[in-house]
Amino acid sequence: MSTRAPETDGRRSAAAARRRAREKEIIAATRALFDERGVRDAQIEDIARAVGINRAIVYRHFTGKEELFALTLVGYLEELRDDLAEASADQVDASARLAAIVGAFVDYGLAHPAFIDCAQALMRRSGTELLDEISESALFRLGRGISSCLAMLTTAIEDGVASGDFTVEDPTLLANTLYASGLGALQLARVGILVKEAAPGIPTVGEISPAQVRDYLVTSALALATR
Repeated sequence: MSTRAPETDGRRSAAAARRRAREKEIIAATRALFDERGVRDAQIEDIARAVGINRAIVYRHFTGKEELFALTLVGYLEELRDDLAEASADQVDASARLAAIVGAFVDYGLAHPAFIDCAQALMRRSGTELLDEISESALFRLGRGISSCLAMLTTAIEDGVASGDFTVEDPTLLANTLYASGLGALQLARVGILVKEAAPGIPTVGEISPAQVRDYLVTSALALATR
């Protein structure tokens, strides 16, 4: 019975470690460009240049731009989850806990505009498209990042139902709805403009502040949980 030579195992382990390190470098460079320029203006050439490699090497590590962006989003989601956990940790009352979680979500999104853009860009793709463009391992990591954040919301709602404070038939559906609608409202907060009719057929615009959007999302979440 043959066994693999120890030196071969060592070389493969070292190569795998170098690959993981390079992937982290590329993702870190992508995140830096997202935060500096926004998602739309982050190009593969610029990411490769920041790492000191050519774009072909980027594609050796990732199936494409969508996978790289998805794995960069995972980093945002991990940070977001920590913020949600911290916000809800000291809240005993169900309504205060839900309000704290939604408020923390809004605060994180306002502080990290690229998170909003990246999350929305991926949500525009169908499941079939994502499966074609992103590896299963990357999709798993992305799904784990999203579900860990949604779990904070879902658990808070479920606990509120158990205590009799909330009346929600499907906490998971409500948590997903709050996440998706929250991303849209955060985009509204960034634009800062409301469109309405001044008279029939006559459009006009008004202003809306991030604080107003935050208050609206918190109030809406509590209303949906208690209706």
